[in-house]
Amino acid sequence: MIWFKEYTPDEIRAFVTHDSIVDLIGIEFLEIGPDFLKARMPVDSRTHQIHGILHGGATCVLAETIGSFASLMCIDPEKYYAVGSFITCNHLRPATGGHITATCRPVHVGKSKHVWDILLHADNGKLVAKSELTCAVTAK
Repeated sequence: MIWFKEYTPDEIRAFVTHDSIVDLIGIEFLEIGPDFLKARMPVDSRTHQIHGILHGGATCVLAETIGSFASLMCIDPEKYYAVGSFITCNHLRPATGGHITATCRPVHVGKSKHVWDILLHADNGKLVAKSELTCAVTAK
């Protein structure tokens, strides 16, 4: 297990403040495995671009959210911050409705830098995007 302690999805949800972007666009944490985290986001008017398909920026918000939370789960949150510092996202196919589900797995979990591989799938199982997020870990 890569996590600082065992977390439940409810404990992760408790980190989310109301009226944050996570809350406003409906990101939900679904599952925590020994080396992965899953979350999903609705594909609806909150996350569409003008053509009625998923906005690439919304996809990046989901990717950065899940990767940042994964980093937070790997450190002592009383002593350290983990924040996204670099993100790439390849948008592979459009999504128009339902949800996209992100699965985040570690590439590197070091003392001051974490790198996450994030695959984002539509409800039909097709890969919508692939992202990589680097998080900086700093002392509070």
